[in-house]
Amino acid sequence: MTLQRLAPWIVLVLRLTIGGIFIAAGALKVGHADLFAAEIAGFRIGFLPQAAIGPMAIALPYLEMLVGAYLVLGLFTRISGFAAAVLLGVFDLAIASAVVRGLTVSCGCFGPNDTTTTTWSEVARDAIFVALALVIALRPPGALALDRRIGIHS
Repeated sequence: MTLQRLAPWIVLVLRLTIGGIFIAAGALKVGHADLFAAEIAGFRIGFLPQAAIGPMAIALPYLEMLVGAYLVLGLFTRISGFAAAVLLGVFDLAIASAVVRGLTVSCGCFGPNDTTTTTWSEVARDAIFVALALVIALRPPGALALDRRIGIHS
């Protein structure tokens, strides 16, 4: 099988992987906004207003689940891929900033029981996820995508 014939299936695997990660990450945070807000505050991002942290902690899990669902379904695939890449990039910058400043804080990636702390390996992991999300965004939507069925992408 040629790479050209495999490409739609590779994109499908990437969509399911990144989409599944987003759905799981969001679902594990729902109902724990106070704990998630504390984790966000732990990053000590100076330009982020304190008043924005609470609403972010409430909204972000739902945004993650929405982006994840769109990726899994292959719906609005390019936009969803770019949204995932932007979110992952922002998360990666926050983690890298914490590592550079010597902060050891909970990543907060997978809800209140996630004990993962900010390290360079977390930065590398998220950088890989950003690259995979960009592949999704820049390629046709892949096999079994709703975009293909409703004619959004060729």
